[in-house]
Amino acid sequence: MRIEQLIRKSLRLQAHRVAGVARRRGGVLEARVEAISNRRLRCGRCGRKAVHRRGRMRERRWRDLFVLGYPLVIVYAPYRVSCPRCGVRVERVPWAPRWGRFTKPLGCAVAELARRMNWRDVARYFRLDWKTVLAVVRWAVDYGLRKRELKTLHYLGIDEVSRRKGHYYLSLFYDLGRKKLLYLSENRDENSVRTFFQWLGKRRSGSIREVCMDMWKPYSNVVREMAKKAVIVFDRFHLVRHLNEAVDEVRREMVRELVGPQAAMIKRTRYLWLKNHWNLKGEERMKMRDLLQENMPIVKAYLLKEAFQKFWRYQSKGHARNYLRRWFWLATHSRLKPMIKFAKLVRRHEEGILAWIDSRISNGALEGMANKIKTVAKRAYGFRKTEHYMLAIYHCCAELPLPKLR
Repeated sequence: MRIEQLIRKSLRLQAHRVAGVARRRGGVLEARVEAISNRRLRCGRCGRKAVHRRGRMRERRWRDLFVLGYPLVIVYAPYRVSCPRCGVRVERVPWAPRWGRFTKPLGCAVAELARRMNWRDVARYFRLDWKTVLAVVRWAVDYGLRKRELKTLHYLGIDEVSRRKGHYYLSLFYDLGRKKLLYLSENRDENSVRTFFQWLGKRRSGSIREVCMDMWKPYSNVVREMAKKAVIVFDRFHLVRHLNEAVDEVRREMVRELVGPQAAMIKRTRYLWLKNHWNLKGEERMKMRDLLQENMPIVKAYLLKEAFQKFWRYQSKGHARNYLRRWFWLATHSRLKPMIKFAKLVRRHEEGILAWIDSRISNGALEGMANKIKTVAKRAYGFRKTEHYMLAIYHCCAELPLPKLR
């Protein structure tokens, strides 16, 4: 098969033909394309067949895949056409996306590889500029967001992920029922959540039954306003994290105050207090048994932590409420400031915590998604712009459909 025929089939040419292929300096194959005189060209905006041709533009170049080991460049001077709907527009070329300087076969290959590799390494592999890879990913994400199928949303998860050092976050909106990332929004304030519900629409927002989130007030305020039928469930994992932080704060206060044998005893025991008792190994069990025989504040905090775990085993909301209030009384009378602070946090958000007894949903899958997002950022050694970070998250984590050659 001649190279001209191979290029014509690869680019799916119908109203155009390959006039010739020549090798240029630097080992680049240059294929010149011409429009067939008796074929109607398409409008570059709406895609309809145009009526007349209105002159030509200057030559443009599109980068294609390798042919016989050489990078291929498509050269063509597009026509200005008269569209019955849009007026005079530049014609749509079938081998490249609108405003793109790469062909669709190259874009599909780059988009597939960019899900698995660093963009800079992808650019080196295809001998492209990094900005070209960025343009391909933007094109693939735009296509995927348009073509993905959005089904009825019943269980929504909301969480945040750190964008860079400091208090810079992205808000993640996740379909807990189908385990798919739905939407990304910059910051974690009320405006970011309101933007999501505006994108979702009033009808889809009304179908949400339960929303799982952490105890961040801007999130809950907007959810109560925009999804009035939804039940707010505070995430179990975030609550346990706050409890572990309270226990660790008690330990740190002891380390600062104690000296002598007791200080040496609790040295290097941080993870013993934070682990669940069923995860302790043989030597750790023996060490914990010796520590629990001592009369220390950290022992009281640990026992309160273990007692709180019983709350998650209740099946009745009424019994769970009674147990939670008994635990609140014990924690507030423990004379441990971190535990008292956590107990008051629980009391303020009691209804959202008790809602877990009936729903049994959590943001565990969303926490796994957050770890995958951190891996994407680490693989790229960070992103300078928030837009690029969001594109990478959509492309690698949202399971969007990739563009296809037609």
